[in-house]
Amino acid sequence: MSKDRRERRTESSVYAFVEDLRGEGPDLVLDRVLGTYGCDGLTVAAAYHRARDVTPHGASRVTLRQDGVHFLPPTDLFGSLRLQPPVQPGAEEEPLRALRRSTSERGAGLSGWTVFLHNTTLGLAHPDVTQENCFGDRAAPADLCPAHPDVRAYATALARSVARLGVDRVVAESLHFGTFGHGYHHERSFVEFGPLEDFLLGLCFCPFCVERAESAGVDARSARTEAEQAVRRVLEGAAPLPGGLSPDTLAEQVGKSVAEYALSRRETVGSLVASVASAVAEEGSGLVFLDLTGAIKGYADGLPTGGPAVDDAWRTGIDPAAVAPTVPGYAVLAYARDPARITEDLTAYRTAVGDDCALRAVLRPGVPDTSSSAHLAEKVGAAAATADAVDFYHYGLAPLPVLDRIPSALAHVRPEA
Repeated sequence: MSKDRRERRTESSVYAFVEDLRGEGPDLVLDRVLGTYGCDGLTVAAAYHRARDVTPHGASRVTLRQDGVHFLPPTDLFGSLRLQPPVQPGAEEEPLRALRRSTSERGAGLSGWTVFLHNTTLGLAHPDVTQENCFGDRAAPADLCPAHPDVRAYATALARSVARLGVDRVVAESLHFGTFGHGYHHERSFVEFGPLEDFLLGLCFCPFCVERAESAGVDARSARTEAEQAVRRVLEGAAPLPGGLSPDTLAEQVGKSVAEYALSRRETVGSLVASVASAVAEEGSGLVFLDLTGAIKGYADGLPTGGPAVDDAWRTGIDPAAVAPTVPGYAVLAYARDPARITEDLTAYRTAVGDDCALRAVLRPGVPDTSSSAHLAEKVGAAAATADAVDFYHYGLAPLPVLDRIPSALAHVRPEA
C-alpha cells in the first residue's frame, strides 16, 4: 500500500433500493446511512431486475421486484431503439432526482446502481438478443448478449439516462456475459455437470458473438463443435470431465478453439464498457464497473476457493487490466469470511487495475460471511488497506442490528473519527 493511500480517508456508501426509501422515508434512511453509520453516500438502484427478497425492516417483509427503471426513459435516447426498458411503478415521481436534491443538501454522494444486461422481461420479449448456447437454445432469457448491436445500443442509452439523473457515478452491474448457473428463477437439472460443462453450456454462440470471434482469428465453428461434444457426452451419461475451470484446462480437456473463443469474449465486454463509460462521461458523470466474480466464487457461503477472483474474471468476458483504463472506478464484491482472503483478492485486483483507477470493495455486514461487529471491522481494515472505498451491501436486505455494525467498523480505518 502506498503512503498516499494510507493517508487518504476511506470513502464509503451503502447499497439500497428505491423501495427502501419509499417504505421508511428518505430522511430516515439518510439519517441512518450518513449519520448513524458514518457513510459518505448512497448507491441506489436506478435500474434493477426480478427478485424475491426478504426485507427485514421494509414496508413488506418479503418484497417481489420486477425488471425496470425508476425513471421515465428519455425519448431522445430510446425513441428509435428496439429495446425499451420496462418502467417501475412510481417512476414518474422521479425518486432519484428527489434523492439527488436531498443528498446534495447534506453534502453526501449519490451513485446510480444500474443492472444492464440481466433483464428477463426484455429477454422473453426479444429472445434473439439473448445468449445462444452451443446447441442453439435461447434458454437464458435474463442474459442479454453484449455482442448484439441492439443490446449495445440499449446499454449506452440506459447509462446516459441514469447519468442524467445527476448522480455522481453510474455503478454498472451485469455489463458482461451471463453464466449458465444464474439463468432463470426456477432451475431443474438431474444431470451432473462439472465446472467445465457448466461453463460451456453458458457460452454464447449467437451470430454476433461468432462474428466478433472470427474477426479476431478464432475458429468459432470448431469452438462450438468442441463445446457441444463436451456437454453432449455428459447429457448421454458420461462422467464430467476432470479438472477445474481455467483456459488451460479448457484447451487440454475440450479443445484449443473453445479456449480461444472464451478468451476472445473479453474484447466484446471491454469495448462495450469503454463505450458506455464514454457516454456516461459525456453526461457529466463517471462509470464504476462492478465485477461480480467475487459473487460467483463466494456468494452462497463466503468461502471462495482457488486463486484470487481476478484470475476468474475471464469467465464472464472481463479483462480487469483492459477495463480499468476506460473507467474511473472499479468495484469488487469481496464476499469472503476470511480477511486474509479479502486482502489476497484486492491485492490481485489492485495489481490488475493499477493505481489510477479507484478500487472499491463491497462487503456484506452480515450472513453468510460476517458474524459480528469485530469481524466486520477486521474485514473493513483488510479492504481499506488496498481499496480506495469500502461499500456495504445491502440496506434493505440486512437487519438493522447488522447494519449497526458499520460505524464501529469504519472507525477502525478513520482515526480522525
